[in-house]
Amino acid sequence: MLKLITPPSTEPITLAEAKTAIDELTTDRDSKITPAIKAAREEAENYQNRRYVTQTWELTLDYLPVLPLELGDPPLQSVEYIKLYDADGNEVTVDVADFIVDKDSEPGRICFKKGKAWPAIELREIACFKVQFKLGVLPSELSKIPERVKQAIAVFVKYKVDGVETDQIPSAFYNLLGTDRRIPV
Repeated sequence: MLKLITPPSTEPITLAEAKTAIDELTTDRDSKITPAIKAAREEAENYQNRRYVTQTWELTLDYLPVLPLELGDPPLQSVEYIKLYDADGNEVTVDVADFIVDKDSEPGRICFKKGKAWPAIELREIACFKVQFKLGVLPSELSKIPERVKQAIAVFVKYKVDGVETDQIPSAFYNLLGTDRRIPV
């Protein structure tokens, strides 16, 4: 089970940037634009199978994973912890330093360093493995997010704010995102 623990604290584009992109000069619709930016980011992330701004995720499994283990949508920023739960439900923290954290692959992944292995303990039947990790770029590195992603977000915001009477998201949104779309296999 993959669960969002901490959502992004900022968005890839600011309210001011969104307003400029959609030619909005007043503050009348700010209360519609702000949630539209979040919805646009979420739709874009899900379409591209990428995460744009720092967010913390947790993966829980009912078994010890085969390594290397892929961690969420790229880019992988860091691995916060790896925990096991023994048959009595006691938490056993596994040292992240025992792993190679591959942040360059898409998606990022982990595997044991040479000579390291899972501790020899009996595990509980369900939710015996947890790994928490951060995805996306740091808020201070928003310039690393491609301009076409920011443009796609603006297209989506305009579509949402203008109240178009259709459920059809403009094709320009998907066209802008198609170049860097990652399709999981």
